[in-house]
Amino acid sequence: MPPAAVGPSLSIEFGDSVTKARLRAGSGHESDLRRLSLRFSSSVQRTPGAVEVEIDELLTNLAVLASWPQPHSVAWDPQLAALATDSAKDAQAVAERLDPAVSTAGEVAPEDIGGLLGPGWKAGLTAFQRRDIAKLLSLRHGANFSVPGAGKTRVGLAVFHALRRTEGIERLLIVGPKSCYESWQYENEHCLDEPLRMDVFSRHADPAADALIVNYERLGGAVNELGHWLAARPSMLLLDEAHRMKLGARGTYGSACLALGPRARRRLILTGTPAPNGVKDLENLFGFVWPGHGRQKVIQAVAGGDLAKASRVLRPLFTRTTKGELGLPPVTTVLRPVPMPPLHQEVYEALLGRFSARAAGHEGDFQALGKIVVYMLMAATSPALLSVGATRYDPLSYRVPPLAVPEKTPLFELMQDLPSYEMSPKYQEVLAIVAENAARGRKTLVWSTFVRSLNTLERILGKFSPAMVHGGTEDRESQIERFRSDPDCMVLLSNPATLGEGISLHHHCHDAVYVDRDFAAGRFLQSLDRIHRLGLAPETETRITVLASEGTIDEVVDQRLSDKLRFMGSILDDPAVQQLADLEEEPTAAGLDQRDLQALMSHLRVRTA
Repeated sequence: MPPAAVGPSLSIEFGDSVTKARLRAGSGHESDLRRLSLRFSSSVQRTPGAVEVEIDELLTNLAVLASWPQPHSVAWDPQLAALATDSAKDAQAVAERLDPAVSTAGEVAPEDIGGLLGPGWKAGLTAFQRRDIAKLLSLRHGANFSVPGAGKTRVGLAVFHALRRTEGIERLLIVGPKSCYESWQYENEHCLDEPLRMDVFSRHADPAADALIVNYERLGGAVNELGHWLAARPSMLLLDEAHRMKLGARGTYGSACLALGPRARRRLILTGTPAPNGVKDLENLFGFVWPGHGRQKVIQAVAGGDLAKASRVLRPLFTRTTKGELGLPPVTTVLRPVPMPPLHQEVYEALLGRFSARAAGHEGDFQALGKIVVYMLMAATSPALLSVGATRYDPLSYRVPPLAVPEKTPLFELMQDLPSYEMSPKYQEVLAIVAENAARGRKTLVWSTFVRSLNTLERILGKFSPAMVHGGTEDRESQIERFRSDPDCMVLLSNPATLGEGISLHHHCHDAVYVDRDFAAGRFLQSLDRIHRLGLAPETETRITVLASEGTIDEVVDQRLSDKLRFMGSILDDPAVQQLADLEEEPTAAGLDQRDLQALMSHLRVRTA
C-alpha cells in the first residue's frame, strides 16, 4: 500500500521573471506535469518536476488546470491566486459590459464624483471630465480615448485618488514619454491638498514614493523591479500616450507593459491620437487593459471586423471626449508664402532635377524617397543646410549626411556660392513675426524640424532671449520655465518630435510659427495642441503662421496636410473611435504615405518638365 501523499500535488508560483509562472509537481506527479505542460504553448521544462509558463497564457487558460488528477491538492502562491481570481472577474466584467441586455444600473454617476474625491481634491473639473471619471470608476479597468487637450492627465489622477479613498489602492505607476513628466507633476501639486509622493523611476527614486513615473524607453530593463513594486501593495498601472505600446507582444514597449499589467490591481490607458490603422492595434491596447480571459473576450467581440465595428462593439469599455466638447475658441491659421531669392531658386531647381532622375523607377522605396523629402525640405528652408546635413540631435528619420554633389555639375557650382549667401527669407520672416509679437507683449513658439535651423534662429533672435528645446537639450525643464516666466524671454524654439506632446503652453503663449513641416499630420496636430487646449479663456486669440517657400515642396506638404486634417477632424469629433493608432509613428521618414508619394512624384515631374 503506497504511503499517503504529503504536500501539494502541484504548486503554482511566480517564476524568476515577473512574466512567468512556475508549475512544480509533487513527488510522483512528474508525468502528470509533462502532460499538462503540452496544453500551454509557452511552457518550458526547467527540471523533470518544474515547468514555466507565461502568466498571461496561464490566466487565459485556467480551465486547463481542471485536467489535473488531484485538483483539490493544488497550492497557489497567494498573489498569483489573486491574479487568477481577478482574471476570472475581469472576464465576467467584460462579458457583462459587452452584453447590451445587461443593466448598467448602480454605476457611478457624474454627480457622485465630488463625494468620491472628497475634500482632498481641490481642482476644478468640467462636465465631460466628471462624466469620464464616473465611467472609468464604474469599470474594473478602463481606457480614456479623449482627444488631445481634454485633460486626460487630470482624469487619470482623479480616478486613482478616488480608488485610493474607496478601494484601498495605494500606489500608482505611470508609464509615458518623458514629455509627460511635467504634466503629471503639475497636476499632482495642483489637484491634491496633500500631493502624492511622486518621483521619476531611477536607482535613486524615493523608496517611500506613492507614485512612480517611468518612460517607455527604460521600461524593458526594469520589468522585474517594477513588477515587484506593483505587487508589493495594491497598485494601479497607468499608460500615458498608450499608443506607444500598440504593437503589443511584438514590440519592446508592448511586451513590457503586458508583463506588468497582471501585477496591478487596476489598469488604465490614456491616448487621444486617432489616425488610420488596423483593428489589431485596438486588440493590443485592450489586451493590456484586460489580460487573460478579458483579452480573449475582446478578441472574440471584434473578430473579423474593422475599426469602425470594433469601436462600436467596445464602446462600453472606454470613454471619449471629442474636440467639439472642449469648447475651445477657434484658431486662426495663415499660410504665408515666402518668395525665394534667385540663387535659392536655382539651387532648388537643380536639386529637383537631380532627385527627379533618382526617384524615377523607385516609387516603392519609401526610405529613399523619405530622404529626398528631407533634403528638399532643407533646400526650401535654407540651402546652407544641404552642405552640413543633420545633427545627431535631429529626429531619427531626419538624420541625413551632407548632400554629396558631384563636382563640375550645375548644383555643385551653385553650392560653392553658399558661404556668401544671404540669410534665408524664412528666417527673416520669423524675425519679423517674433519682433511684432514681442512689441505687443505676446510670446511666440517657433517650430522647425532641423536642429541647425533652431541653432541659427537662436542667434538671429538673440535680443528676444530665446529658450530652446530639442533632443540634445539637457536643461529642458528650465528652458520651458524660462519661456513661461521670464518677461524678457519672448520666444521658444523647438521641434515637434521633442516637444510635440505632453507640454502645456496655452497659458503663456498664443502664437506659433512653423518654419517647415513634413507630411506627418499627427505630429503637426499634436504640436498645435501645445497652445490650443483646455483652459483657454473664451476671448483668447490663437494664431498659427505656416511659412511656405513659393513653388517648393512646402506647398505640396500644405495641400496633403490639409486633406489629412479634414479627415482627422471628422474622427476627432466622432464620439466613437473609427480609427485609433499613433499619430506620431506614421509610416516612413517624413510621414510619407502612398498619396503623399503620388503628390511628391507629381511635384518632381511637373517642376522639371
